[in-house]
Amino acid sequence: MKKLQKYLIAGLLVWLPIVVTVLLFRFLITLMDQTLILLPSQIRPEAVIGFKLPGLGLILTLLVLIVTGIFAANFVGKSMVNFGEKIFKKIPIVRSVYSAAKNFADIVFSDTGQSFKKVLLIQYPRKGVYSLAFQTSTNLGEVQKKTGSDVVCTFVPTTPNPTSGFIIIIPKEDVIEMDMEVDEAFKMIVSLGVVVPEWKKEELETLSK
Repeated sequence: MKKLQKYLIAGLLVWLPIVVTVLLFRFLITLMDQTLILLPSQIRPEAVIGFKLPGLGLILTLLVLIVTGIFAANFVGKSMVNFGEKIFKKIPIVRSVYSAAKNFADIVFSDTGQSFKKVLLIQYPRKGVYSLAFQTSTNLGEVQKKTGSDVVCTFVPTTPNPTSGFIIIIPKEDVIEMDMEVDEAFKMIVSLGVVVPEWKKEELETLSK
């Protein structure tokens, strides 16, 4: 029975990641294929070739994103985007959701600043206990002034769902900056600490000996 259980777990470890990956990509491709409704019915794939071709929505989605980005980058596009944002921010419930989503997207995808660009190790929830965190801001204005110290704002994600967590403001001298990449830290958090990234500096030190 122990051998049977061992083989069963080994089989699960092989197939479970494959199935989850396939289902996730299938969901994303199906979702993106919905963008084909933007095309006139007479030039949709099922009308031209007689059947649906999965994945074409991904190409159309990428094209829409690129064209939108080009449009939003010029003066006229920026003006129209700003006008649209003002309208969204005047709608009572929509403005809360839109503002939160926009702020999160600006933090995660913006190339400016150091938000979510550094992985940190902080002592939380008490001294002597360490938690992985992501740097979100170093310019804290009033907080920095009233604490009288150089502080950094960090986001401590929960596991296995890293989209929720806590904002911890901590003195910069109490922060340990990690060498691991942000995506490596996310993998470690989602896997409950099972997937630990290799320390590249340790590899370099071993090679130099």
